[in-house]
Amino acid sequence: MSAPRGRPQAVLFACARNTVRSPMAAALYRHMFGRGAYVTSAGARKGEPDGFAVEVMDEIGLDISKHKAMTFEELEDWEGLNFDLIVTLSPEAHHKALELTRALAVDVEYWPTPDATAAEGSRAQRLDAYREVRDLLLARIKERFAGPGIGNE
Repeated sequence: MSAPRGRPQAVLFACARNTVRSPMAAALYRHMFGRGAYVTSAGARKGEPDGFAVEVMDEIGLDISKHKAMTFEELEDWEGLNFDLIVTLSPEAHHKALELTRALAVDVEYWPTPDATAAEGSRAQRLDAYREVRDLLLARIKERFAGPGIGNE
């Protein structure tokens, strides 16, 4: 059971295709908080690996190149949806999480996050869009999980 302002023991990050936002968020969370909590990611649908996401995470020393996209249903079949918190990063994932957890004791938080795959322009411009998403996720994770309240419960 998670404390309202504390750090939950099991976190699921979810987005539309589980190829950019949610794997980035899971890697950032894992890097910041180590093995103190279980974290993984899933998507409303399954997407293909995204080289830009791998590249911008590699820039900060995090390797997501081995990430395999997984849907909510695959995760549920494989290990269940036993999470203290599900953080959804897209409207599609948010609706799916609410639908799947209706009868479960799990908190669901919606963090609207831009879809970097929609970025157009040069390679450099597209990479900048991915960096913005990465940095936004890092700031939100720090604010939500490392902010005031931790240790004060």
